[in-house]
Amino acid sequence: MTILNNTLTSNLADFPITSKWPARHPERIQLYSFPTPNGVKISIALEEMGLPYEAHKISIFDDVTTPEFLSLNPNNKIPAIVDPDGPNGAAIGLFESGAILIYLAEKSGKLLGSTAAQKYKTIQWLMFQMGGVGPMFGQLGFFYKFGGAEMKDPTARNRYIAEAKRLLNVVNRELDGKDWITGEFSIADIALAPWLNALDFYGAKGVVGWDSYPNVVAYTDRFYARPAVAKAKNIPPRD
Repeated sequence: MTILNNTLTSNLADFPITSKWPARHPERIQLYSFPTPNGVKISIALEEMGLPYEAHKISIFDDVTTPEFLSLNPNNKIPAIVDPDGPNGAAIGLFESGAILIYLAEKSGKLLGSTAAQKYKTIQWLMFQMGGVGPMFGQLGFFYKFGGAEMKDPTARNRYIAEAKRLLNVVNRELDGKDWITGEFSIADIALAPWLNALDFYGAKGVVGWDSYPNVVAYTDRFYARPAVAKAKNIPPRD
């Protein structure tokens, strides 16, 4: 074990980010994150998959612009990971939450679909979240709660309210008669549910008519009732 740990420590040393956020457990996946909708995707996935990891809290305002963080993610966004035991035993660093979810699912052999067809359905709905729900809900939050809320012209705000409603309707229809978005729990749900829940943080549930999407409401409640989700939704802790 000592030889293995020394090797993994050496692997991590190739990543400058570990000089600013040293690993106490170099044999584990190193997670650099903050509990935003994108950030908790990875902590939830790691908990659901049972993969050992060490979480480092990254300020989304200050830390992401440091040279050490940029060495891992030049796009200065959380989350990012370093796996000291990656493909063929070589360390690997990754950013972009969707890419990380696929990597972890393949590494663990979990939550990427029980068949080849389910795998591609899972990736399909993961891309739906990455390209649609995440960006559009994020813009809604900006124009409804944050800086854009001060704009007198309602054009942008109304656009993103309407788009959020459209996307909620897509999800609500797809969930009819199903517990999970592909019919079985997967990384697609881990990507989607935290962004649906973000409407609460934005104070936007009323304006989008949240209660008019009963399948979405039940789905989100079901997701957050999972023990792994309850544990991981505040990892790394905000405080």
